Amino acid sequence: MDHESLLRLAVFLGLFGLFAAAEAWAPRRVRRMTRGRRWPANLSMSVLNIVTLRLLAFGLPLLAMGAALDAAEHGWGLLNHLNWPGWLEGLLAVLVLDFAIWLQHLITHKVPLLWRLHRVHHADRDMDVTTAVRFHPVEIALSMLLKIGLIYLLGPSALAVLLFEVLLNGTALFNHANLALPGWLDRTLRRLLVTPDMHRVHHSVLRREHDSNYGFALSIWDRMFGTYTDQPGGGHDGMTVGLRWQDGRPARLGWSLRLPFRRF
Repeated sequence: MDHESLLRLAVFLGLFGLFAAAEAWAPRRVRRMTRGRRWPANLSMSVLNIVTLRLLAFGLPLLAMGAALDAAEHGWGLLNHLNWPGWLEGLLAVLVLDFAIWLQHLITHKVPLLWRLHRVHHADRDMDVTTAVRFHPVEIALSMLLKIGLIYLLGPSALAVLLFEVLLNGTALFNHANLALPGWLDRTLRRLLVTPDMHRVHHSVLRREHDSNYGFALSIWDRMFGTYTDQPGGGHDGMTVGLRWQDGRPARLGWSLRLPFRRF
């Protein structure tokens, strides 16, 4: 495993432990299912996604970081033709990549085939730090392919890509955490970042609510494009998280992996 992967893993594990402890100490909502019932499936999907990306690396010459280095070597991508300060190019790269993730997320809710994959994430009946890693491996592979294509078009530095990946993973763990923040802190943070209360609205069982608040890291895109919902209609304690499967099935790994291919 290279240094970049080790760094990302160390940051991920550190933040995962921090937010898991924080949400146990100051939970926002009472859990409907215990960690012991839900976590094995969610964490197993995370392991499967890591394996999927490793297998994808065998079929593709480069993944995200490698694509950035390759684009720089060949002079491909917009930023590789600009002579702007490094910090400005890095900031622009992070903004463009985050907007792309927001747009991709919105599209997964609008295109039926992609929604079948993405609903594996939404089927979780509780929302906590492990929900951030609960994605179907096929969706993860498609997301990586789109990211590689964008990196070749944009031409960000490898450092900018690394910083974005760390930011994305860290904020995803944070905004999925079942964490109670003081009201003043939530209001302050969500001016720029997606907070747990903001993202929880997106996990509502109600279609009009889960078709809003698509941001993972920055909250600005939802405000700019009119997809921002401030609070759930039933309040955070009264809302229902998940989809129509309000039973034990979403907590089973096999059922969750087969969900996109089922007919209901």
